Amino acid sequence: MKQFHFMRAHDAAQAIGTDARLIAGGTNLLDLMKHQVETPDHLLDINHIGLESIGRDGDGLWIGALVRNADLAGDARVRDDYPLLSLAILCGASPQIRNRATTGGNMMQRTRCYYFYDTSSPCNKREPGSGCPAIGGCNRTHAIFGTSDQCIATYPGDMAVAMTALDATVHIEGPDGSRQVPAGEFHRLPGTTPQRDTVLEPGEIISAVTLPPPLGGRQIYRKVRDRRSYAFALVSVAVVLRIEDGRIATARIAAGGVAPRPWRVKAAEDALTGQPAGDQAFSAAIDAFMQGATGQGQNDFKVPLLRRTLRAVLHEAAGDSAMQEKVA
Repeated sequence: MKQFHFMRAHDAAQAIGTDARLIAGGTNLLDLMKHQVETPDHLLDINHIGLESIGRDGDGLWIGALVRNADLAGDARVRDDYPLLSLAILCGASPQIRNRATTGGNMMQRTRCYYFYDTSSPCNKREPGSGCPAIGGCNRTHAIFGTSDQCIATYPGDMAVAMTALDATVHIEGPDGSRQVPAGEFHRLPGTTPQRDTVLEPGEIISAVTLPPPLGGRQIYRKVRDRRSYAFALVSVAVVLRIEDGRIATARIAAGGVAPRPWRVKAAEDALTGQPAGDQAFSAAIDAFMQGATGQGQNDFKVPLLRRTLRAVLHEAAGDSAMQEKVA
């Protein structure tokens, strides 16, 4: 690991506008530094700037950027009103990492693409213009949506998938003031600038994430992975389904492990809203969700795997346990 200068911030103002690399839990950044993927000269510890509280925000919930993942998953208000978020967090990493990882840091975590972590390989995300060897190379874990000829890496997190399905908002503070971004728009698609993971501008920080009033209904998070614990998703699916008088009143669907950001398709949700809860509506929604899905060779299996997972989770959310076991 390259030597660096370590400093500590004592309020949020000291973290805004700095050229230093910010560190809180460090669960991703320290890995990147050990692999020489990131080599900052200055680290600024932001653990003591007062962003570690959870509180009511009108009928919604305010989550400080430094709230630890374990605390967020275990909060009674989250478990009762936003169980999807708690389920997604508990699917991620290990208990030890969840005790250190923060809400803001989790949103900022970078891809686990093999080539990104291997500094002897070219990588447009690490060195723009150097190439993307995952295209035509080892790409079993890579994206089937939202890619470009510059990058096919996936965003690896679980929490942000649930945040996207729950219509969360990311609050950002910077030298030019405050702004808010929907969670589903916080991560960027690669396009021609794959080195930019998020919409954060230089000097900006995440101050909080807010959740709107609870959506209610049944909330399911399913993560399909190579092993049961401490593994990133091959595909994951977050679903909120509220059914009234046999018809779907509210539908939210997001997927992880399949795109450079949590993947949400409004047309799929619209195909469900107002329809009787059953396989006919689910099939139409899945067809809409899967539009544009394209395998890269080794990850071609993700296309049928995501279809089956979507169907199983929708049936589970509708209370059809027999059918969701059949299609899983």
